[in-house]
Amino acid sequence: MLTLNNVSAGYGGVDVIRNISMEVSGNISIVGPNGCGKTTLLKAIANILPSKGSIQIMGKKFNEMKRREISLNIAMLSQQPSIYFAFSVFDTVMMGRYLHIRGRLSDNPTKEDKNIVTRALEAVNLLAEKDKDITKLSGGQLQRVFLARALAQEPRIILLDEPTNHLDLKCQVEIIEYLRKWAQEGNRAVIGVLHDINLAMRLSDNFIVMKNGEIQADGNINDIIADGVLDCAYEMDVAEFMRDSLERWSKNAMNKIC
Repeated sequence: MLTLNNVSAGYGGVDVIRNISMEVSGNISIVGPNGCGKTTLLKAIANILPSKGSIQIMGKKFNEMKRREISLNIAMLSQQPSIYFAFSVFDTVMMGRYLHIRGRLSDNPTKEDKNIVTRALEAVNLLAEKDKDITKLSGGQLQRVFLARALAQEPRIILLDEPTNHLDLKCQVEIIEYLRKWAQEGNRAVIGVLHDINLAMRLSDNFIVMKNGEIQADGNINDIIADGVLDCAYEMDVAEFMRDSLERWSKNAMNKIC
């Protein structure tokens, strides 16, 4: 579905990611310490950031595609933006249909466009809020609006850049599990940058571990943990940390019950 060969990208003439090669045919979680290039990689895949090397989707190179064609295939959901316009929930999600509408003789949304927006709002549990001004929403609701907008775009691939930071635990799990199902049912893919290893494991069994702008490992998470690659990337015993965190949480829960 998506292939990267020796992709490098960065800012001000300095490469942040170097010689990245990977193939995406299903969901992938990208993990690694802060500053290792995870977000830069997503921006290169989204064609937001110029890159060297080759990126192909469905066998077609990015440099042979117009920006509109790339955007019809790839949507990106980032952390909640600080600037947005005071539109209704429905109209904000309708923006995800812009590229589809622009390609027609009429620039007005059709009944099908409205149905797609309605289904996207149902998927994130916000249909009841469709007429509400988005400036009146909570942070968690607002992030779900932006997810619905990405779904309304009907891409083949959704890129996630720490999209669950403003959500409570229940919402985080619901959204990640919905996206896993969304990808599996439609021959699509989600590429997620997530700091929470547990959430990353809910999204995908396949991981890419990055450090210093390069891929350290690419494969099944169980193999990666067993090989100690995560420990090297984070410079700590990740498995032990996860066990300790779970043990502390369990003890606190039992103390509250008792």
